[in-house]
Amino acid sequence: MERFNIKINRRSFLKGAAALAAVPLWYAEETFALPQAEAPKSANDKPGIALIGCGGQGRGDCNVASHFGNVVAVCDVNENHLNQAAEQFKAQHKFKDFRKLLECKDVDIVINGTPDHWHTMVNIAASNAGKDIYSEKPLTLTIAEGQKLVEVIKKNKTILQVGSQQRSEQNFRFACELVRNGHIGKLKHMLVGLPTGPREGPFATEPVPDFLDWDFYQGQTGPRDYVSNRANYHFRWWYDYSGGQLTDWGAHHNDIAQWGNGTELTGPIEFDGRALGEPMIEGGYTAAAEYHIDSKYANGVTMTTTNRAPCGIRFEGTDGWVYVERGSTKYSHPELEEVRFDDSKNIRLYRSNHHMGNFIECVRSRKEPICTAEIGHRSISVAHLNVISVRLGRKIKWDPVAETIVGDKEALAMLSRPMRKPYNYAFIGL
Repeated sequence: MERFNIKINRRSFLKGAAALAAVPLWYAEETFALPQAEAPKSANDKPGIALIGCGGQGRGDCNVASHFGNVVAVCDVNENHLNQAAEQFKAQHKFKDFRKLLECKDVDIVINGTPDHWHTMVNIAASNAGKDIYSEKPLTLTIAEGQKLVEVIKKNKTILQVGSQQRSEQNFRFACELVRNGHIGKLKHMLVGLPTGPREGPFATEPVPDFLDWDFYQGQTGPRDYVSNRANYHFRWWYDYSGGQLTDWGAHHNDIAQWGNGTELTGPIEFDGRALGEPMIEGGYTAAAEYHIDSKYANGVTMTTTNRAPCGIRFEGTDGWVYVERGSTKYSHPELEEVRFDDSKNIRLYRSNHHMGNFIECVRSRKEPICTAEIGHRSISVAHLNVISVRLGRKIKWDPVAETIVGDKEALAMLSRPMRKPYNYAFIGL
């Protein structure tokens, strides 16, 4: 009787997990059976973890990573965030300059939770220092940064996991496997819905807080007068530091669209974007709040990216459609929900049931993680090209093999941005 109860309880648990993950029960069972990232077996099995960028997202990532190792160092140009992280993780070392942190011999892994415009510099420096990296998305500020980063990561054989955690959520993988295996017929169109960004301002100049090194924070961008809405969570609404929702949520949903389309290591060949709604307010946020972009892949699949659609990805084929978002999956006909895959006959995608756990497992095994630097670079390249097309208000043509814009010098120049000295690549010894 006891064994029977255990089976019922396990099945009840899996039914609940399947419902929560919005996947069939068999799929939840399969995922549940995957090897879990093991907890450290001894003190010697605990990697030294460093957090660079100690805001809320960085501390959240580091908290998850701390179950697999010891947090030994923290770094931030904001002393308040630095002290909060040092207290939370009981870190032995505190730094304002990440270059000094990377000299620590007891640091094996870096969690990069900095704002977008610092991601590439920190990741390249960490790789060259022999550290493995869990990097928040969007992976880069520009496409040129991504090209350089991918080269460095490959050269150094660094394990880098991009924080596109939707790849480790069952319902996104199930939807992509449905598409890749032809269960909605031939894929014709993808609709990527993103949130509407804020349209606020103008913002008055404020005194720089004593706890913040504003010059270091701005890094390669600027210089700009300080306003509190340029820092912390709000940095992403400024083109100086990011691309608004097109790069923030776009990094997540473009990644899933690419996965479902089988174009993870390439991208569309054409982008035709425009801003929607009222103009951005002078003296306020500079990343487009509303937008519509039509793009096209070499395989004939088209894609629309817009804030005027539900926040998720809808794959449309000749025989049906599947829509996927966080915690929910919808189908054109209910039979799709009961599809089963056979490993010997179907395309099966990389399976991970824990994004940070997958990273730690790959640090130990040296196999590639579920979201590598190149995959992250290609998905955020789609977002960057969306931004360029929207800002210019015209169609641009992209060569995904040569990774260059064709026939438009102004757009081509936007693949990189000028870097303010001393925070250019020389800052990290390149």
